[in-house]
Amino acid sequence: MEKTISVGLIGIGNMGSAHASAVGGGRIRGLRLAAVCDIDEVRLKLCMEKNPGVKGYTDWHELVRDPDLDAIIIAVPHPLHATIAMEALRSGKHVLTEKPVDITVTKARELNEVAKNAGKVFAIMFNQRTNPLFAKAREIVQSGQLGQLQRSVWIITNWYRTQQYYNSGTWRATWSGEGGGVLLNQAPHNLDLWQWICGMPTEITAFCDIAKYHNIEVEDDVTIFARYENGATGVFITTTGEYPGTNRLEISGTRGKIVIEEGKLKWWKLDKDSQEVARDTSAGYSFDMVVEEIPQDTPETAHAGILQNFSDAMRFGAELLSPGTDGICELSISNAAYLSSAKGNVPVTLPLDGKEFDALLEKLIEKSSIKDGVAEKMYNTQYHDRWQIRW
Repeated sequence: MEKTISVGLIGIGNMGSAHASAVGGGRIRGLRLAAVCDIDEVRLKLCMEKNPGVKGYTDWHELVRDPDLDAIIIAVPHPLHATIAMEALRSGKHVLTEKPVDITVTKARELNEVAKNAGKVFAIMFNQRTNPLFAKAREIVQSGQLGQLQRSVWIITNWYRTQQYYNSGTWRATWSGEGGGVLLNQAPHNLDLWQWICGMPTEITAFCDIAKYHNIEVEDDVTIFARYENGATGVFITTTGEYPGTNRLEISGTRGKIVIEEGKLKWWKLDKDSQEVARDTSAGYSFDMVVEEIPQDTPETAHAGILQNFSDAMRFGAELLSPGTDGICELSISNAAYLSSAKGNVPVTLPLDGKEFDALLEKLIEKSSIKDGVAEKMYNTQYHDRWQIRW
């Protein structure tokens, strides 16, 4: 008989309530929703009514100490992710946290060390890794079929949000409550996929425009320029202020290029390495080229896929698609982008000096204020389309 994992969920807002419905509704094999926690007692009561028999907590410390729980899912504001995850891991619980892993690389490094010593399954909700097109792109690049990486350009500007969206929660789009804007809320998925496919850059230069399109205290428009160890470059452009926006990833290598756009991957394959031809050919160049178009013929399993993978890892030792320790990678890029922008758009070297960024964030938080807003009282019974990849 298969083991059933008893899960405690911390945070039942817009995202957490969807997780509660998925686990509590029996849609994730091997997981049982056993306890929920939220500081909003109305929201907590509603979740418990929809999931009869679950325990309810208003203090996350108490839920983490519950001896009947095997695993914790964390869906609270970003600055609490690492703090809760570390206490849960130290309490002998498996952990799945929402993205980003936290708001500072310093905290992420501390969490990764705790996770290493805990010996428990630690995962992060990078649900877009389940998309088969991005998985194929990773395979092509990491296997060397694209040759040496030369350039990547990701225009991901279809994260449009209204002012009402930002007004819907007092913590949203504040340095003290959220820790950043589009780079911390929407784009972590894309930053993660960017490094998952192309590898980590060694240097970041960025322009992070504050309140360009909205009345907020954080960035809503960003352009990042990256350099890689082998001399390759990358550009990453994102915003919540454009509509309809674009989602287009192009990666060039010495053996061709790939483009992911509008739900398909197009792959140009060269029969020779372009740099070898440039170096060794005395006559004019010539290439035989094959162009392959790969449609997305299977849907991404998204959030449910990551939850199922988390369950399978705990029960059967399955390899994690999205290990929690990977969360430090995309966070390093966004922290470096903030630091670069604040210092006058100067290059910032990776691995990041966490202390320098922490000092910057501390100053931003000192000037920050939790704003008046309409608290999010909604309760989701399913995952919203806007949380999945949109072309």
